[in-house]
Parts: sequence; structure tokens; C-alpha cells
Amino acid sequence: IDISTIHLTPELEMMTNAFGSIPDEKTRHKQLLYMASKLPPVDDSIRIPENKVPGCLSTVHVDCTVEESGEEGGGDLVVNYVGDSDGLLTKGLLALLIRGMSGCTPEQINAIDPQFIQAAKISQTLTPGRNNGFLNMLAVMKKKALEAAEKGEDVTDAIAEETKADEDDDDDAPTNNIVTSFDPIEGKPMYNAMLTTLITVLKPTSITLVDNSSQHAGHAGSKGWEESGESHFALDIVAEAFEGLSLVKRHQLIYMLLGEVMPKIHALEIKAKSTTEV
Repeated sequence: IDISTIHLTPELEMMTNAFGSIPDEKTRHKQLLYMASKLPPVDDSIRIPENKVPGCLSTVHVDCTVEESGEEGGGDLVVNYVGDSDGLLTKGLLALLIRGMSGCTPEQINAIDPQFIQAAKISQTLTPGRNNGFLNMLAVMKKKALEAAEKGEDVTDAIAEETKADEDDDDDAPTNNIVTSFDPIEGKPMYNAMLTTLITVLKPTSITLVDNSSQHAGHAGSKGWEESGESHFALDIVAEAFEGLSLVKRHQLIYMLLGEVMPKIHALEIKAKSTTEV
């Protein structure tokens, strides 16, 4: 499937590529469960019949609000989703959709082609019943985006306060702070691509990537050096996703996530720890 033809949001395209680069079905399954564990809790007011997704093996509730984009508003109306499910795998799928579509316009959301689930290889993990449930979730979320936009609803004060409280709690607990961004370096496409993927998928609490390529200038056999002067890196990363994985499995997960970048790297030194190991 050509990703460029299925109209994904930037975040959904990033996650689709990341999941699609993982050949191990069990690892994809584990990542969905991890995403489920990180889905923010919702107020019981969300669990009403109007928000229930039909045709799912597990019970799923999802709702959305709209707000004007831009720091001071005045931009396009964008949609923000909240939701929950009593099934862990279904909750992981819901978390993927919420993360991939929140912050986008209703037009962007309704243009998404459901085929991305095949491109991400997630369909291999699902039974036919769960696959249908996933399609139902996407359809309901598309419909709600249009309905909310037509009403021109703003984000409710309750959700805004809850979000602010969650952010304040995160600030008070440094060990749980998730790295969400980094400063891109101009002329270093491999460095930027590596950090973008690892931050997006693994949600690290700490990550440092050092480009040591200059110490190995002109290293033979390095495609990355020929393209952008990048060949040797040292990665130090802490993420909850590594919990329960052996050192070898942690390295394999990183290699798989980096996908197309890995063949261009001559050497990658990795120090990967779980959050309980620091």
C-alpha cells in the first residue's frame, strides 16, 4: 500500500510507518497494549449510549470536542478526542486513533483511508471481529468530528481543567515526564528521523542521541556518510516500553523502529533502560 495515497494525518502516518517496520507480531501487540496503558482516564460522563461504538467485541466509548487552532485561536477548527474501552487490545487501537487524529481538522480526519491498518500490519494481530470493531471506531470518530464541527463546540471547561491538572501532575513527577519533542538539526536528516520515530513510538522519559560521525569521517561502506555525513551514533534512552524486555529484545525493537534508516548507519551504540532501572 502506498502511504501517500491513503490521506493519513502526519501523526498517523508516522505511527503507521513505525508499526509497519516491526516484523514481529508479538512486538506490535505489546506496543498496542503499552499505548492502551497510556490512554488518559475519562470522566464517567463520556460513558453514555450516544458515545458507544456499535459492533465492537469490547465496550468502547468515544467523544470529541473542537477548538480553534493556534495559540490565540482564530485558526481552523481542530478535533480532540477522548475515549475508553474495557478491552486492553481494543483500548490500544482506540489510543492509536485518538493520538493519530486529535489536533486535526474534520476534513483531514474524514479523508483517512482505513487501509492504513494493513500498511501498519496491525490487521495481522486482529481477529475478524476486532478488525470490524476497529473500522466501526474509525467510522464513529469521523462522524463525530463532522457533527462537532457543525455545532462549533469549544473544548469544555471540565476537560480543559482535567488536561491542565494532568500537565501539572506531570511537572511534579519528573520520573514520569515524557519527552515529546527535540531540536532538529539542519542538514542531519538521519539524526532528525531517528529521534522523531523513537520519541513518537517509545514515549521515552529521557533520550539522548549523539552523532559521532565526525570521528569516523569517510568511513567506507556507510551510505549515510555518503548522503549526509552521518554514519556513527550513540543512543541513550529510558522508556517504560522496555520493561520486561531483555537487552537483546530492546536493541531489536529499536532496530525495527528505525526501519529504513538502519541500513545507512555504520554503527549505533545503544544504552536502553526501563523507567524502573534509573
